[in-house]
Amino acid sequence: MRAMTGTGVDNAGAGRATGIGVVAILLWAALALLTVRAGGVPPFQLLALSFGVAFIGGVCVLLPRGRAALAEMRQPAGAWLLSFGGIFSYHALYFFALSHAPAAQASLIAYLWPLFIVLFSALAPGERLQARHLAGAVLGLAGTALIALERDGGAGSAWPLAGIAAAFGCALIWSGYSVLNRRYASAPSSMMVGVCGLVAVAGAVCHGLLETTAPVSGGQWAAIVLLGLGPTGLAFLAWDYATKHGHLALLGPLSYLAPLLSTVLLVVTGATPARLTLLLAALLIIAGSAVATFAGRRR
Repeated sequence: MRAMTGTGVDNAGAGRATGIGVVAILLWAALALLTVRAGGVPPFQLLALSFGVAFIGGVCVLLPRGRAALAEMRQPAGAWLLSFGGIFSYHALYFFALSHAPAAQASLIAYLWPLFIVLFSALAPGERLQARHLAGAVLGLAGTALIALERDGGAGSAWPLAGIAAAFGCALIWSGYSVLNRRYASAPSSMMVGVCGLVAVAGAVCHGLLETTAPVSGGQWAAIVLLGLGPTGLAFLAWDYATKHGHLALLGPLSYLAPLLSTVLLVVTGATPARLTLLLAALLIIAGSAVATFAGRRR
């Protein structure tokens, strides 16, 4: 038999799970770009369509397992409410933010969630807020301030308050969800397929009540399908599995690559103009998360 770690996790299996977590990070790095490519589709309509694709894709994966997969959906109501609430509200705000603010700036602010996870964890019972947490928060907020002070359309353009606020809400919601989700670590990753279905239905209801349906072109459909299969589909299953079976000490630092990769993709594809302030903001936000996580660990 292969050697086991002190926590009973197979080293090879943990390495494989960590690799799966990297896949989730890479998929999330494409979230902003694909959202921009689907531009013109109202936020709730985009939510319903992309998560509808995610649900259909997930069902196709689970079908061969039959009743066993269906049985795994029987989880505590709290697990369903937390997952649905976190994922629905995060993506509703994210799609709104990218339709009301420059994509790269809004995406970077939304990626404050790794920093907030560290800060929220430090406030948990038995933990305490340390100087490194405050230093990380200052760096992250400095990056956010740099974005807020920049005018995308020139000195006379208005600051997109609604979009920036929605992006900041994304960071708070996803970090809070991630911290609270530890209470339901025993829930199987396959449950996320059902959550995607609920999010799609809720998005469709909100779209019907609040928005006017927009026609979807072939290019937009391509972006929506890729969204559903990747950042709003497979990524959730991969991240859920990785955080339960992989090396969390590696997954945490690797998640800081997502905002940088997301920004690089937007710039390389021409979706966002390259600016020095954008690069500095990305580095400040990433540095804030890294400092809050690693500084002072030599003890």
